[in-house]
Amino acid sequence: MGPRIVLDLVRTAERRAAPQDDLPAAETWQERSRPMIRAMSGRVALHGGGEFLPGDEPFLSALLEAAAGSADARGSGEPIRVVVVPTAAARHNPDAASRVGASAFERVADTGRPIHVETARVVDAASADDPRTAERLESADLIYLPGGDPDMIPTLFPGTGAWRAIEAAHLRGAVLAGASAGAMGLCRLTWTPDGIRPGLDIVHGLVVFPHADAQMWVRQTAWFTMAAAAGVGVLGIGERTGVISPMDDGEGHRNGGTATWQVVGEQEVRWLPPGATKPAILTHGATIELPA
Repeated sequence: MGPRIVLDLVRTAERRAAPQDDLPAAETWQERSRPMIRAMSGRVALHGGGEFLPGDEPFLSALLEAAAGSADARGSGEPIRVVVVPTAAARHNPDAASRVGASAFERVADTGRPIHVETARVVDAASADDPRTAERLESADLIYLPGGDPDMIPTLFPGTGAWRAIEAAHLRGAVLAGASAGAMGLCRLTWTPDGIRPGLDIVHGLVVFPHADAQMWVRQTAWFTMAAAAGVGVLGIGERTGVISPMDDGEGHRNGGTATWQVVGEQEVRWLPPGATKPAILTHGATIELPA
């Protein structure tokens, strides 16, 4: 895919980002897109895949900890409401993805804090506009999009009741997490088998490269060329590993043009900023400055 096609896709993502009518004429998309997480108050978590498997417990525990604040807003001791959304697995076995996810969260849950895990089975146009599904999503404290086919999430969600409910929950403070194809779809642009295309535009400034161990990183250099043409960085995330954003509360977690994310999990995270030739490599417990 050539640079001109990539830039056309960037412009498509820009048009999708926000309505134009009440914006000053001189305001650019880049100005509208700050901060990196759109005008929402919940955290975002991006995971490299291998979700829910043994070894993923630190990341799952960190998600539940991050979601506790949303549950606390309803009252002390309220259960953390977790909703697994197996959209990316719609062509395969979404019910199995949901069962594995529910089992994993229940396995790591702190016995002192109850959790309630449900599924929002958004797998086609009808289910994406089902009012009961939307209600379940809007009341969630943690919404988790596991992996599967990377084209499903950015194709199915835009303009649906399910996506409006997810945005409302996130604005209220719910954590929005995606693994592998789920993480890819949350970004401004995403890779699919048919090439790069606009994503859901929650996270700006980067594309996610999942399952990114050292060998995979070396084999996928063509992705770096496409990302550079689009003016975004590449965030490579190993399996059973992820990054979690700060709460978007305006309390000083931003450092000029960046936001500080936390690395959680047993593998490595690689960050290749636009124009760079060598990635920064980070491990569990490190923080990473990503563009805001």
